[in-house]
Amino acid sequence: QVQLVESGGGSVQAGGSLRLSCVVSGRTLSSRHMGWFRQAPGKEREFVASISADSTRTYYADSVKSRFIISRVNAKNMVYLQMNRLEPEDTAVYYCNQGPGSVPWDWGQGTQVTVSS
Repeated sequence: QVQLVESGGGSVQAGGSLRLSCVVSGRTLSSRHMGWFRQAPGKEREFVASISADSTRTYYADSVKSRFIISRVNAKNMVYLQMNRLEPEDTAVYYCNQGPGSVPWDWGQGTQVTVSS
């Protein structure tokens, strides 16, 4: 059974930074395209960023491009999201899972990010 555990969220002021981490157990990540997603109150879950299995390709939502950086360490079964120049609109619960186009594993609890103006 795959388990996803996200961490690193918190409350920051606009312009601040956070680094999210996701550890995956029950599967090796080395062959999987992985992604970060977020869900704001009252909204649908949306794509944020994804990274190919070998880290050579990354993809970002337009709203976070040039501010967020996705990375991974396959040997540790970990995926990261460095979030810079945070904006109040980034406030959401952040989740990791397989990248878009793959059937998602059961979602983890996510990690809350709150950005105040």
